[in-house]
Amino acid sequence: MAIVSDEQVIKVLRQYNPWWRNPATIREESKPQKRLAYYEALKMIKHKSLRRFAVLSGARRVGKTTIMYQMMDALIEEGVSAKNILYVSFDNPIVKLVNVEKVLTIYESLYPVEGTKYIFLDEIQYTENWELWMKVIYDSRKDIRLTATGSASPIIEKGSADSGTGRWSVLKIPTMSFYEYCKLLEIEEPILSENLKLTNLVNMSKAELMDLTDRFTPLLQHFNRYLMIGGFPELVLSDDDSYAQRMLREDVVDKVIKRDVLSLFNIRSPLLMEKLFLYLCMNSTEIFSITTAAKELENTTVATLEGYIEALEMSNLIYMAKPMDVGSKGSLKGKPKIFVADAAIRNAVLMIDDVLADEKELGAMVETTVYKHIVSFYQGSTAQLGYFRKAKNNQKEVDVVIELPREKILCEVKYRNNSHIAESDAIVELCKDEKSKITNAFLITKQLEDVGVTKHETSTPILRIPAIVFLYLLGKLEAQEQNGKM
Repeated sequence: MAIVSDEQVIKVLRQYNPWWRNPATIREESKPQKRLAYYEALKMIKHKSLRRFAVLSGARRVGKTTIMYQMMDALIEEGVSAKNILYVSFDNPIVKLVNVEKVLTIYESLYPVEGTKYIFLDEIQYTENWELWMKVIYDSRKDIRLTATGSASPIIEKGSADSGTGRWSVLKIPTMSFYEYCKLLEIEEPILSENLKLTNLVNMSKAELMDLTDRFTPLLQHFNRYLMIGGFPELVLSDDDSYAQRMLREDVVDKVIKRDVLSLFNIRSPLLMEKLFLYLCMNSTEIFSITTAAKELENTTVATLEGYIEALEMSNLIYMAKPMDVGSKGSLKGKPKIFVADAAIRNAVLMIDDVLADEKELGAMVETTVYKHIVSFYQGSTAQLGYFRKAKNNQKEVDVVIELPREKILCEVKYRNNSHIAESDAIVELCKDEKSKITNAFLITKQLEDVGVTKHETSTPILRIPAIVFLYLLGKLEAQEQNGKM
């Protein structure tokens, strides 16, 4: 006897798909502001000659489900029958007990629909052998176009590598950029030149740069809130910031660590996992020594911590930046820097009072935000991302190194009232060293007037640029599908 009856599954499917009865109900779930992944996924499942499923991967609350609702809304608007569209979440306790094939069989028994069927499967990692069922559906059901989401990206990506080659593509969805945040809140956009690229700013005069940065004055208050609330769409739209941070802590952090990570990975000590994540939040943007962490966290083993850190990275809660060699300067080996996936997650966990008044904490928040934007911007490109620190004289560091076949870009964050850097700073030494082959260098500053080429005599000029401008322009380029072309 089956644990779950067909009638129970049918009841859940009808609750999930109210547009079967009234197509207009999809509008209640769809949001007007659309992210880049929406256009990419919709194009993928509608392509006439190249059939490919779309898999959306990202942390909880980044808007994966909303993107699927927007796709369903667009399909109905274009004339697709609502009954040809199925949405189901495998996070549901009843649906978790059945597989993809069973759900599909029950759905097709409900209505005698003809033509292409559009299937949307949410949190697909919670059903066993999901990648094998998707492979079977792709190979045997030419009448089906499918979109799925997953919160544990490497589990999704491993399934894609094993079974999905040529069948589906994974679209990673980070938290919203500052540009997307402004668009979501319908904040008036600064008047900017068409196709304004960050790498071209160095050719502008000081007067032109001052005019550009001055246009961002109205956005300053929004930027500070963005650092606190982060890029989670639902929280951005909240009118209660402290409640939003609590929801972030409960929904994004607690549920992921206490439920998702434990159920998807072999985590033997939930308490150690919580302590580790707190430790990483406290030491975010710093050089990470796993041997030191193992001693400080209950004298646990390095191997255990390595497994736990991998699980956090797989769950889209952290990024790891590895040391990179640049030019003739030897770099620190073996020790990564760990960034929390969104500065707001760090804020929610640490609960520091008046964080915007703490220069050190504010610097860590902005460095975290810069790294997240760069990871998102170069996603899908051949870029290698990491950081540089000299093997000797370990204080000499560059926060972000971006390496492409024809480009090598340095980004150093100095988000403080005095952004002065000495001749001996790593970014200056590397820009003097012709063997480094640096193409662009940015010193990311705090004040809007802190802009322009530094006075250091270097082969590659170092451009001071306010963080708000750097992040907004990077997000805008990404939204214009200029990814990887800074």
